[in-house]
Amino acid sequence: MPDAHGITAVLIHGAWAGGWVWDTITPYLEARGFRVLAPDLPGCGARLGDPENASLIGCVDDLEQQLSAVSGPLLMVGHSGGGAVATQLAEAISERVIGVAYLAGMMLPSGTGFSEVVAEMVDDYPEASGIGPYLEWEAEGQVSRVPAHAIRDIFLQDISDAIAQQAIPRFGPQAEGSRALVPYWKPERFGQIPRLYLEARKDRSVVLPVQRRMQQLVPGAQIVSLNTGHVPQVAAPGAVANALTTFAIH
Repeated sequence: MPDAHGITAVLIHGAWAGGWVWDTITPYLEARGFRVLAPDLPGCGARLGDPENASLIGCVDDLEQQLSAVSGPLLMVGHSGGGAVATQLAEAISERVIGVAYLAGMMLPSGTGFSEVVAEMVDDYPEASGIGPYLEWEAEGQVSRVPAHAIRDIFLQDISDAIAQQAIPRFGPQAEGSRALVPYWKPERFGQIPRLYLEARKDRSVVLPVQRRMQQLVPGAQIVSLNTGHVPQVAAPGAVANALTTFAIH
């Protein structure tokens, strides 16, 4: 088995979730030699805080502080909206990053938000709206939540009932300032870092045509295609861990 000894996998969750979304895959990664850091991001769940203060830069600053105590090379792994955070973090500390992997993630051109990509596609692909129509809003539109039925049907449709029942109550509120993310990066920094895109072919949230559009907009990533829904790290943890290990050590 390939060995990723000495590499820290920085696992960045998406909106409404937390570091717990990586619990299933963590032992698979550790068995392949990775050290794993799977933090909860500010502006989400138990770390919601004041939604007015939530921002992409706030997420990056928080992660940079945690990583100051971590030595050795870093592999960024962004799931869903965590992809935008992974991009901006890699831009900030590009000299430490050996690769950025997107797991059904938002791999975005500099200065472009995910909503812009979706807006250009929704006429041809109505399903591109993903989870958007299901969101419940509070705090005058500054905070959103996903109802349980939508979590089950859009995020977890290919996950067992037992696992889904454990996961659904763990999804929490999300500040819009840390969800509607627009990364900014330079070709000589983030643009020079190797990238991997793990596409989820059955994803109902970041649907496959949108994933492939992002692959076109930010070309050059290695592509691994998985026959899963929105959370491959739960549905196919071994396959995801293998892909990340192969990417990290080559």
